[in-house]
Amino acid sequence: MKQVYILIVSLILLTLLILWIGPLNIIRALETADWRFILLAVIIHLVVIFVRSVRWGFIIKQTREFRKNYIVKTIGLFAGNFSPMRSAGEVLNAVAGKKINHITLSEGLSAGLTERFFDLAIVGFLLIISALFLPKIRLIAVLGGLLSLAIMILVYLVNWREDSGLWMYEKIHPLISKLPIKEEVLDNMYIKFTQGLSGMIDYTQSFTSFKNLSFVFLLSALSWILECIRLYTVFYAFNVKISFLAIVIIFLLANVIGILSALPGGIGSIEISMTGLFLIFGVPGALAGSIALVDRLVSFWVVSALGIVFSSYYAKDILEEVKSHTLDLKDSDG
Repeated sequence: MKQVYILIVSLILLTLLILWIGPLNIIRALETADWRFILLAVIIHLVVIFVRSVRWGFIIKQTREFRKNYIVKTIGLFAGNFSPMRSAGEVLNAVAGKKINHITLSEGLSAGLTERFFDLAIVGFLLIISALFLPKIRLIAVLGGLLSLAIMILVYLVNWREDSGLWMYEKIHPLISKLPIKEEVLDNMYIKFTQGLSGMIDYTQSFTSFKNLSFVFLLSALSWILECIRLYTVFYAFNVKISFLAIVIIFLLANVIGILSALPGGIGSIEISMTGLFLIFGVPGALAGSIALVDRLVSFWVVSALGIVFSSYYAKDILEEVKSHTLDLKDSDG
């Protein structure tokens, strides 16, 4: 029932945002939007997924399996969209990778955590650097950046250091147990993590070299920059002028807030935080909320729709695993 309550909270937050903006105001704003730019934003986000799938393929050493990698990455993003703190994304990437890429779960988990490490590093550094030029929300940006870097260090300890990884997971597991995840799933997660940690770290260390990590960093940076360009394009669709630097800091902060809220995929919390940050930068209320909702439609719901399609038609044998790590969170043998 916890999962249902959490989803209800997300829907309530979205409803409150829509009521605050005013449904008629949203409709009027949408009528003025240039849908060609919104379509362009959709295309840009599909390219973002492609870049992330190239990164996945590079880490698991299957760089030419473009179709398979795209499917696996989309399924992982879809699962992350409907799990607290996007915690199921790496797990489902690993499960989908096992079924589609024919890799081991340890390799898949290693790849997923390596991706998360670089995502957190880039978010952290970009927030701190951007804060130097935007005094308006400097404190929030610095705090968000430091938090991202702190989580990045935790990922490093888990993914590159076996002893510290076990110690960290022993400490983190009680905190994870407070999330809306069923007890059977938590027990299963604990057993599989502790048993598979050695193999996961072995794979991470075998992949770790300056050349490999540099390429992963470049792909990670490119994916985040493209996400910011997507949001900038949505602003263009509504003919609203805003600096690209402001877009970067708003987008990254909203994602940090979405993760901290522990709501599935940040539903509700990201939309509200984006709207609030847009207002700080002088965007009118109705436009601010409409832009936030449209950008989430382009990014969150397009990926979710693709994830459902790929799970149903391209990876039927992992559909139950996908469901088990989303809002239903049933016990899984995955």
